[in-house]
Amino acid sequence: MVFLVLLLFVAGFALVARWLQISYPIVLVVAGLLVSFVPHVPRIPLNPNMVFLIFLPPLLYSSAWGTSWREFRYNAVTIGFLAVGLVAFTVWGVSEFADRFITAMDWKSGFVLGAVVAATDAIAATSIAKSLGLPRRIVDILEGESLLNDATGLLALEFGIRILTGGETPTLGAAVLRLLYLTIVGTVVGLLIGFIVSKISGLIDDDGPLEIVLSLLAPYTAYLAGDALHASGVFSVVVCGLYVSRKSSTLFSPGARLQILAVWEALTFILNGIVFVLIGLQMPFVLAAIRGQYSWGTLVLYGSAFSGVLIVLRLVWIFPASWVANVVNRKLLGHKESWGGAKNIFVVGWTGMRGVLALAAAISLPETMKDGRSLENRDLIEFLAFSVILVTLVVQGLTLPPLIRWLGLAKPEGMEEEEREARRMGLGAAIETLKKGKDADGDRFEHVYEDLLHRYQHRLAAVGGVEGSEQMDAATYKRLREIAAGAVRAERREAIRMRDEGRISDDTLRKLEREMDLQEIRYLGAGE
Repeated sequence: MVFLVLLLFVAGFALVARWLQISYPIVLVVAGLLVSFVPHVPRIPLNPNMVFLIFLPPLLYSSAWGTSWREFRYNAVTIGFLAVGLVAFTVWGVSEFADRFITAMDWKSGFVLGAVVAATDAIAATSIAKSLGLPRRIVDILEGESLLNDATGLLALEFGIRILTGGETPTLGAAVLRLLYLTIVGTVVGLLIGFIVSKISGLIDDDGPLEIVLSLLAPYTAYLAGDALHASGVFSVVVCGLYVSRKSSTLFSPGARLQILAVWEALTFILNGIVFVLIGLQMPFVLAAIRGQYSWGTLVLYGSAFSGVLIVLRLVWIFPASWVANVVNRKLLGHKESWGGAKNIFVVGWTGMRGVLALAAAISLPETMKDGRSLENRDLIEFLAFSVILVTLVVQGLTLPPLIRWLGLAKPEGMEEEEREARRMGLGAAIETLKKGKDADGDRFEHVYEDLLHRYQHRLAAVGGVEGSEQMDAATYKRLREIAAGAVRAERREAIRMRDEGRISDDTLRKLEREMDLQEIRYLGAGE
């Protein structure tokens, strides 16, 4: 019952977000926050185990699946500076801020607080960044950062808890060795699970439902296996997702691939939506835990100041780190271009959303220390983590669209040209194959080959791939696709009319619809 109510809530407010033209995570968090204060509304506490074991694996897997391995490698240095360097810098900066400006905290509590909020949220960053029309390079860097910084953030949290609860002070060498273990073992586990999934998928012959089940099992298996070895389950899921995604073009049949992508798109939306609603619904629990310990004015001051410090720390780090990354990329790796100027760098610095992982990490903190005393500042850490989530999601999320417009950033035309080049090469290869087949078969199927060649050559001419033909400008090419899609829609309307008149069965209509849907998607793309 609770799940159905949450699902209805997600669907309803996602429609509101679409109508308001605001990224749906922002609307869902605010809606959950407002609903949490309505009397008699059931309270749904956030269980950290539910987040880490149920929501996190498939959402990370989906994000990793959608990440370009080529771009990930190309941006590896920049991503490393953000996923490792920025996390360490944030933990240090927050620790200093807490020790100096938050009366009740010392540097140890500040260290734990910094570790809780150091990592950006893969779910929040990806869902918001992609919906804003950011240049692809920025999205690639943000995705890569948010996929990898969980491992360093959780390592920092592990050490912070040991410092706070037991008085231990791990050395830098121990931290490096632990990070290496987390990443190396996590990578091996992810590759192993990905390899097994790929091999099993290769043995399945066009069985969409079975392959969907296998794809759903993959992230959970990778996470649990990595966690069982005390490595990074997060890293295992990410590596598994990258591996299987890279192999997917040759693993799955076209029909199975379409089914898998459709199921995962729906699943990701549902889980994302529930996660953001749950964040908003936690407000009563957070306030109840800290009620009476501080005045409202003090809490607002702490929450606002801390959120501001976290944003400033990211901006302070991002500019010099980007400069160093660009130097390394050009001088050592031979990259011909930097990933962006001051505008792009500022947008990456401003897109530091925190999400449910920060709140789950805060809630998962132990309640007592090794000597049996209550853990110091646990409730305040939870409140400050919640404050940062609200500020970064809502304030930064709402200001990003006007900021992007003001800076004049948009998706570059390079991606469109890359797509056209891929179409030209693919269509050219298809035409060569048809010509060879025509020569081999002789006159037997000449009319079939001629018909197919005519179709492919027409499509090739549309993207400027025929010698002597002019490539259509963007507006003409778009109009051509719209006209072709309109013809398919007319075909669909006629088939529906025949079904309504009883001239064809529903089964026949569904078979025709599948073919027509694929045709329309080819012309306009999914979701248009």
